[in-house]
Amino acid sequence: MKHVSRLYLGLVFAFLYLPIALMIFFSFNSADSLTQFSGFSLDKYAQLFQNAKLMGVLRDTLLIALLASLAASVLGTMAAIGLYNLRVKVRKLVMNVSNLPIVNPEIVTGVSLMLLFVRMKDLGVSLGFVTVLIAHILFNTPYVILNVLPRLRQMDLSLYEAALDLGCPPRRAFFKVVIPEIFPGVLAGFLMAFTFSLDDFVISYFTGGSFQTLSVYINNSLKKGVKPWMLSLSGCMFLIVLIVLVLMNVKDIRKEKLQNSKNY
Repeated sequence: MKHVSRLYLGLVFAFLYLPIALMIFFSFNSADSLTQFSGFSLDKYAQLFQNAKLMGVLRDTLLIALLASLAASVLGTMAAIGLYNLRVKVRKLVMNVSNLPIVNPEIVTGVSLMLLFVRMKDLGVSLGFVTVLIAHILFNTPYVILNVLPRLRQMDLSLYEAALDLGCPPRRAFFKVVIPEIFPGVLAGFLMAFTFSLDDFVISYFTGGSFQTLSVYINNSLKKGVKPWMLSLSGCMFLIVLIVLVLMNVKDIRKEKLQNSKNY
């Protein structure tokens, strides 16, 4: 039974990561072929950084993701604190409403936001960078709420009350006591929002107009066939994510070992 479980696990990992491994392998191919390896070369990576249009789109996409994640983290944290202080029945009702952008199909959200922004044309609103940013903040905020609320439930309220009893003003007590306690949830929400914003296509496609995020730019480029820079770009993104995950896991392992040593 153990061998069957290992075989099944190996097949699952092969199914998940073999396509990525093949993509990275052919990103070093000297030819543009996706089926025949002609020789090792870094030309595709050189072409990637020499593509001025692509670098501009990548810069705008990262800027959108960063700004949207920061705004969603602030709004989501404030909303989570407000929800936490509501009565249970009211909190459940508001949570169901706030979760609508998550369960709602992206195409419905994208089309509805596009119609809203088009209707606001008389107010000087035009589809572009700003509308994409607003749309990303909207659909990212619920993810931050979902990450912050559990940290608020785990927090010991007596710490905040003790700070007030010792003469600390409410605002200072909030930033000195509450924020450090819920910061892991805020950080998790920020990273999740950044990832979803970087990856989003449907909502960016409908709300961007002539403005293009990376996913929209790649989709438009695919109409003319697979380009060599797509392989190298995907390889770089996968490598960055892998490095971040490894560093985070190493940090968690060291933290756990340090706590275990203190317990002994």
